[in-house]
Amino acid sequence: MAEVVVTETVGSDVNTAVNSTTTAMAYLQDEIKHESETVPALNLGDLDITTDEFILDEVDIHIQANLEDDLVKEALKTGVDLRQYSKQVETELQRIEQASIKDYIKESQNIASLHNQITACDSILERMEGMLSGFQNDLSSISSEIQTLQQQSVSMNVRLKNRQAVRSHLSQLVDELVVPGAMISVILESAVTEQEFLEQLHELNNKINFAKELSFRETLACSDIQDIVDRLKIKAVTKIREFILQKIYSFRKPMTNYQIPQNTLLKFRFFYQFLLANERQVAKEIRDEYVDTMSKIYYSYFKSYSGRLLKVQYEEVADKDDLMGRGAVLSPAELEGPILIPHTAQRGDCRYPYETLFRSQHYALLDNGCREFLFLSDFFMVTGNSALDLFNCIMGKTLSMFLKSMSAYVSDCYDSIAVFLCIHIILRFRAITAKRNIPALDKYWEAVLELLWPRFELILEMNIQSIRNTDPQKLGLLDTRPHYITRRYAEFSSAIVSINQTFPNQRTNTLLGQLQVEVENFVLKMAAEFPSRKDQLIFLINNYDMMLSVLMERAADDSKEVEGFQQLLLARTQEFIEEILSSPFGGMIAFVKESEALMEKGQLDRLKNDEARITQLIRGFSSTWKQSVEALSQDVMRSFTNFKNGTGIIQGALTQLIQYYHGFHKVLSQPTFRSLAVRSELINLHHLMVEVKKHKPNF
Repeated sequence: MAEVVVTETVGSDVNTAVNSTTTAMAYLQDEIKHESETVPALNLGDLDITTDEFILDEVDIHIQANLEDDLVKEALKTGVDLRQYSKQVETELQRIEQASIKDYIKESQNIASLHNQITACDSILERMEGMLSGFQNDLSSISSEIQTLQQQSVSMNVRLKNRQAVRSHLSQLVDELVVPGAMISVILESAVTEQEFLEQLHELNNKINFAKELSFRETLACSDIQDIVDRLKIKAVTKIREFILQKIYSFRKPMTNYQIPQNTLLKFRFFYQFLLANERQVAKEIRDEYVDTMSKIYYSYFKSYSGRLLKVQYEEVADKDDLMGRGAVLSPAELEGPILIPHTAQRGDCRYPYETLFRSQHYALLDNGCREFLFLSDFFMVTGNSALDLFNCIMGKTLSMFLKSMSAYVSDCYDSIAVFLCIHIILRFRAITAKRNIPALDKYWEAVLELLWPRFELILEMNIQSIRNTDPQKLGLLDTRPHYITRRYAEFSSAIVSINQTFPNQRTNTLLGQLQVEVENFVLKMAAEFPSRKDQLIFLINNYDMMLSVLMERAADDSKEVEGFQQLLLARTQEFIEEILSSPFGGMIAFVKESEALMEKGQLDRLKNDEARITQLIRGFSSTWKQSVEALSQDVMRSFTNFKNGTGIIQGALTQLIQYYHGFHKVLSQPTFRSLAVRSELINLHHLMVEVKKHKPNF
């Protein structure tokens, strides 16, 4: 609507301006016509450019400038008269001026109209400028109002955030302070075993801690709920105390599996945590009651169990007059097998060695001790030395009983294998507890080992001394079969070696080495009692073979004991082969050895006159070798208790015989004996080998 008003106003103004301009142009034309009639014509006369009134320097400059003009140059070239040309120019200028005036007069009406229009536009623009200035002022006032509103908004936002922050703190404070009715009813009426009681107990514990925190800040609202919280705490403590003590007292019932109530207590471990945080006297009472109860239970159980185990022990045990005990040992699988049930063993009339009872007793201790330590750490929330001290309070009396009983047994024990097995049982069980990361029994293991190691070393040293002091002549009639002392040594040594492989001990290896030396010396002294070297060798081979066979059943093939007896057996076997071959084939063997020695020195010609000897050897071997080999085989099989060993000796003897006969052929093929006619009576070597194979026994 404003635009329409402005347009109408501008249109009326323009029409008025046009009328005024028309009147003005008519007046201007009359004036110009009158002036043109009264003004005389312009007469410049003759233009004299040589007058002295001009300054010469300026004249030169103007002349030079005019000469450079293109029209002047053209005029000079064509020879135009400059005065005349100047007049023409002046006349032309006047004509043009008159034409311009006429054109201006002709367009005067339009010029006046344009002037009026410009004036009208100026007024319109002036009014528009005023309007825009008004708009600008209005916008400035609006911007200031917006800034004011923005400041008010920021201020309101800050107040809102502050109120929200205060509200969150206040709401949290109120929530922590308010004691709901559901909590009161559950704590007072619900059983402690119900899940909602445990949940509300957690909430009550949080409110107690929050109330303690507020009391330090002297918050007045804390006093409003303190009485209610204290009453609920007393009620909760009372119910929890009755529940835990009831579970502890249930341990004391005969034939009770105490692990079941222990598992129940672990489900409610927060009860003890609540007592420890809010009523330490009650927590201490429960802890002391548990320690006293479990200490008596474990002591009674293990005392009764140990006593019943002794009733199924072997009645005959090794004493100081026994040599090296026996060779039966526990297998690795039995070390961690189920414990013995004494009344079951009694009904079956079963008897066990001490180490089996020791293993069963300590495996029960290991199992119960590990479980108890984990329970104490979990339920009573103790770690490190505190957990160890609490465990010792419970198990200390039982462990002392074990050590006392063991000390009494060890002081009168001469069964070195039993003691050594007990040592390795403890080492194995100690490794198990270390793997389970349970240090509760570490000191007990060390105490047991301190009892067992010295006794084992003492018994082993007594065995060594016993072997060293043995007089073969006091052992009665001897024969070439393995002696019972060497058999007992072999079983004893193999048992110790096999056990020691699990947890090697250098002191044990040293003592076994000393015992082996003494046994080797004992065997040599026993062999010296036989008059013939052949019987001595048979005795040595039988004993070495027996000890080696027993050792290889349990010990590793590369053990020191096995390697030592293998070397001794090989040496004595080779010597025995030479001994049994020397009787039927001694002449040939001596000739071969003598000839080979002379061949090395290049002095074989010294035997060229022994044709009669050679003839006797060739014909004697050809006629008797089969009977000799047969007799040799039968003699060997009768002499050795181990048929496999006897077969090996026969094969070795026959192989050695073929080698000697091959050497006999080689000697007679030398130039010194090549001309002997008796060489044709030599038995073909391959034929001899085929025939010899027929005499090899097969077992």
